[in-house]
Amino acid sequence: MTTTTSRGGVAIDCGHLVRDDRVHTSLYKDPAIFDQELDRIFRNTWVWVAHESDVPKANTFKTSWVGDQPVIVTRDKTDTIHVLLNRCRHRAASVCEKKKGKTSVFVCPYHGWSYGVDGALRKVPHVSGYQSEPEKAELSLVSLRVETYGGMIFATFKDDIEPLVDFLGPAKKWIDLFMKQGAGFGVKTLGEHKFRFPGNWKIQLENTTDAYHFPIVHKTFLDSLDEETENIFDVLGHGGWVENLGNGHSVMVMIPDLIDLEDNLDAPIPDRFADLAAELVAEGHDDATVRKVVRAVGGTGFNLNLFPNVACSMAFFRVLRPVTVDETEITHVAIGMDEGPVAGNRMRLRLHEHFQGPMGFGTPDDAEGWERVQRGAAAGDDLWIMVNRGVDAPEGVAEAGHDAGDVSAETGMRAAYQQWKRMMTA
Repeated sequence: MTTTTSRGGVAIDCGHLVRDDRVHTSLYKDPAIFDQELDRIFRNTWVWVAHESDVPKANTFKTSWVGDQPVIVTRDKTDTIHVLLNRCRHRAASVCEKKKGKTSVFVCPYHGWSYGVDGALRKVPHVSGYQSEPEKAELSLVSLRVETYGGMIFATFKDDIEPLVDFLGPAKKWIDLFMKQGAGFGVKTLGEHKFRFPGNWKIQLENTTDAYHFPIVHKTFLDSLDEETENIFDVLGHGGWVENLGNGHSVMVMIPDLIDLEDNLDAPIPDRFADLAAELVAEGHDDATVRKVVRAVGGTGFNLNLFPNVACSMAFFRVLRPVTVDETEITHVAIGMDEGPVAGNRMRLRLHEHFQGPMGFGTPDDAEGWERVQRGAAAGDDLWIMVNRGVDAPEGVAEAGHDAGDVSAETGMRAAYQQWKRMMTA
């Protein structure tokens, strides 16, 4: 028996393409599988679209994506957040092309239909020309289901899906820890940059839970650090681990001492932050605040992968968007302290630029690796991608009952691919 996808193609039986320790190379390069992923994954689960600080006040908005579908994230006058399909209900033109901003109305540039920030159709020009007047209540912008956790906004096309808190499950603990980077001031986005690489989206999904590559790919980054900082980034040498958190989510702990940023605040301030600490003192901040800010600026010691499209990665959000089977858009979102010290947020941006920035020491090397994986996937047809690495995690670090491996384990990849298999065969 065959089934069809929402795009009209014949559904592929994907169950045999994911095994316990490997996945088939066709997952990187088969356009039919890619189309099926958009239907069965990105239109059937919670997808991250923005952070609440991106729409801080009434009538603010940000454009985003759910899979391949453009959306507008808005906050209305009642403080309610909406996620709306960016498509006029008349002739399908997009109603917003700005990245973010403030407005009380979206006006289609083609025929002038206008909509409120809640999506409601407000006005249709020259309405008398219609054989029957359009029913405004039936022609609002399509609104997706929206829920938030820890300031992170998720949307879904699926009305009967489980609540977001259930989908996140044990990942909520790690989101809470990640948000301590606000140092008591709260977290806000500081800016973002986007780029595309010629490769499948799952190649990047794997990367954020892969510590094995770090000392090899990022040698240039490590060489750019002072000795004290280089030791901190010895990610394979601090007893870290990778833990399966369910529903395709995972956490990779690289620096266990930096899991909870409120722990051990009496520790000596690292030399690289000495000038920042002195500036904060000069601004009149007390010792406790200085230590919290300095600790927050350095970021957390873990990467949290949230299936299918976002990672809370040490000190930034990494968001992936599938464009085609062999093209993916990546957005790196720098985060900082909401109304926190200017000096602290300035340092956050400098550290972000050092590694994640387009001229940084980290991301360009990562992107070359992703591109090479896609290129190499063209060599041979009936071949497999290995995700079988990993010995047991250090004793007592993972939650009871959770699958976990050492920090270089491919536990997180296996977790994501098993979720991929469940959704693609449901």
